[in-house]
Amino acid sequence: MDGLKYTPEHITHLGRDDIFVFGSNLAGQHCGGAALTALRHFGAIMGQGVGIQGQSYAIPTMQGGVETIKPYVDQFIDLAREWDQNTFYVTRIGCGIAGFTDEEIAPLFDKALDLYNVRLPESFVKIILRNRSKHQSK
Repeated sequence: MDGLKYTPEHITHLGRDDIFVFGSNLAGQHCGGAALTALRHFGAIMGQGVGIQGQSYAIPTMQGGVETIKPYVDQFIDLAREWDQNTFYVTRIGCGIAGFTDEEIAPLFDKALDLYNVRLPESFVKIILRNRSKHQSK
């Protein structure tokens, strides 16, 4: 998979068709980390914890374990497939305030890696590719 593009570590502006994907809480209290960036710069709406809002997309990460995050990631991937005219920049959701590790969250985005319009953090990509390699060698 040569030529992969990653989500930059610090996003300060977006193109017209770009969407900033961030970790949220179900209450939509965007008070820190990437959620605060989404609120201040990319149209996130205070009180909305899930889905598209302005030029951002919220994935809840604060409601329990990784298994509670997966349905929201799957929902996001379905939307990204449909909205193929947009480019989605996924931040390291769940790996800040929510307290998860990249190794716990990255596998949730395995199917997103194959979408040309989704950019993932480099750490997520490395984990996904390593996991795929392990499964192929078995």
